[in-house]
Amino acid sequence: MEIVKSKQDLYRIIDDADKQHTSNMLLLMILGTIFLDAYDITILGTMTDQITKEFNLSPTMLSFVMTSLPVGALMGAIFGGTLAHRFGRKRILSISLLILMITSLGAAFSPNIMILLIFRFLMGIAIGMDSPVAFTFIAEISNKVQRGRNVNYWQVVWYIAIVTSSLVVIAFFLMGAGESLWRMAVGFGACIALVLYIMRLKYLQESPTWIIDHFSLEKATHYIQKHYDVQLKLDERQGEHQSNAQQQSYKVLLKKPYLKRLTLATAISTLQGMQYYAVGLYIPIIAKYMISEDKLGVLFGTAIVNVAGIIGAYLGAQYTHRLGTRKLTMIGFGIVLFVMVVTGLFYNNLPMVINTCLIALFLFGHSGGPGTQGKTIGALSFPTHLRSQATGIVESVSRTGSIIGTFVFPIILAAVGLNQTMLWIGLVPLIGLVITFVLKWEPVGKNVEDE
Repeated sequence: MEIVKSKQDLYRIIDDADKQHTSNMLLLMILGTIFLDAYDITILGTMTDQITKEFNLSPTMLSFVMTSLPVGALMGAIFGGTLAHRFGRKRILSISLLILMITSLGAAFSPNIMILLIFRFLMGIAIGMDSPVAFTFIAEISNKVQRGRNVNYWQVVWYIAIVTSSLVVIAFFLMGAGESLWRMAVGFGACIALVLYIMRLKYLQESPTWIIDHFSLEKATHYIQKHYDVQLKLDERQGEHQSNAQQQSYKVLLKKPYLKRLTLATAISTLQGMQYYAVGLYIPIIAKYMISEDKLGVLFGTAIVNVAGIIGAYLGAQYTHRLGTRKLTMIGFGIVLFVMVVTGLFYNNLPMVINTCLIALFLFGHSGGPGTQGKTIGALSFPTHLRSQATGIVESVSRTGSIIGTFVFPIILAAVGLNQTMLWIGLVPLIGLVITFVLKWEPVGKNVEDE
């Protein structure tokens, strides 16, 4: 039996656990939320041609439609972290899931472009609230060794969702959905949300470190003893000290040692969002240039190349503890920069197979590197009483990159073509390489709760 003298003893129990004591079902549910976020974000990207035709959209108006969700996500992320700190991770995750269910149906039945814009914006707010809390939750239910890997699994799930979205569209296409194809695919997101919500009602528990941070030492000790395979006894001399959550201002994040960590996580997340939403989100459009103009060929090509994203994300997660988040980020930015330059200079003269491999290599480098690591650094670099606020800041600022990438790509592509577009986007991973090289911080293996 272990004697508990302070809350640090409870944090240590979670950090030093021999295995992931929290049920796999809980981890699966949180990752399922990220799956839904990815599905809702990317599903319209597979059918921009249909939306453009139905609503007679110009490239600029298409940019507004595609950008409405990341703009909403920025708004949601601004206050999502604070709400999660105050009311708990579980409550915010449940609320955001209900909103996603409603907005998926609303977007699917939109009679005009303005209604679609509104529902996609509201969907973005829910995703903005949900995403940083999900990363925080995964970090808080994982032990010290598995924490980086488990958080990085979000990227694996993200690319599984993208492949799934392509397969869902293919299925509806082969079923003869016709002009209603995009509506059926978007509405399918509500079915995913319903399944996850039912699972949450049955299995979802609150984050153990949030309980430790917000409740008395006695109540927190009982909670950890109940949910972890340990026998604990509270040291009577400690009484009820540390009974309330530490109240910290956002100003703390702007001081040492947190400012550098926040800057690094935010920079990586913003730049990866810019490069992904400018390229990865529009792969169906890029595929028309580089692979095939046939609709079914584009859908199959999108699904196949995104498998490279799954592989890259999985390898990135597995090597996180060994190589660290910073080194993996630099490797990933380097691969993306290489692809952008080669594509921009030579894609017109390359065979389809090589062009397809270049797209796949972009996704491989992105998913195993900056696409994963920026948000992971944000989730691992701060103690519990600052974590949700910090991840909220990282998520909200990073959405500016998503907005820029989503909005400018169709406009630049229409103006200067794919070659010049790729070369301009190549500046993004180059800047990312420089920033990651200069700001030296590695959160993997660190015990930030003692700070």
